[in-house]
Amino acid sequence: MFSSSTHLLERLARLVHNDAHASGLKPTQWEALRYLASANRFSRSPGALTTYLGMTKGTVSQTLQALERKGLVEKHAAAGDRRCVKLDLTSAGEHLLADDPLGDLETAINALQKEDQKRFGAMLEGLMKNMLHRRGGKAFGACKTCRYFRRGKNQGAPFFCSLLSEPLSTSDSEMICAELEIA
Repeated sequence: MFSSSTHLLERLARLVHNDAHASGLKPTQWEALRYLASANRFSRSPGALTTYLGMTKGTVSQTLQALERKGLVEKHAAAGDRRCVKLDLTSAGEHLLADDPLGDLETAINALQKEDQKRFGAMLEGLMKNMLHRRGGKAFGACKTCRYFRRGKNQGAPFFCSLLSEPLSTSDSEMICAELEIA
């Protein structure tokens, strides 16, 4: 019925999913921590996390509450708009991510030849884009790949977001942005 590639991908996903119960966390909680670690300062909000995970607001709210209780995430009012909530990892959350169960998968991928790693990454990216398009999902990606990303704006930073009119650091440019629009 399904191809061997589909079965292998499903089995690999199951192995990774089972590992995600490490350290007393649920897989969704690990995903939320990973997102917050890689999202830029404009994208660390409950709404952006909800969109990224493709889950309901209620599920994400419960996930964030559990992570707060465990001392891994903290919420605070956004500067300039106290109605908006921003999320940050605590030092305990950052420390826990150092032992992320995805490390085994990363090690296996890194064991591939460099050319195979590139092809594998490109294929996975293509699959993800196809699945997101079919489901009406939103693509997330590095800020530097966005159509609003600019270089050399004299704002005291090497880069600039023309959508948000904000200066961007080199670190910002490498992080995931919820506002991403492909050029």
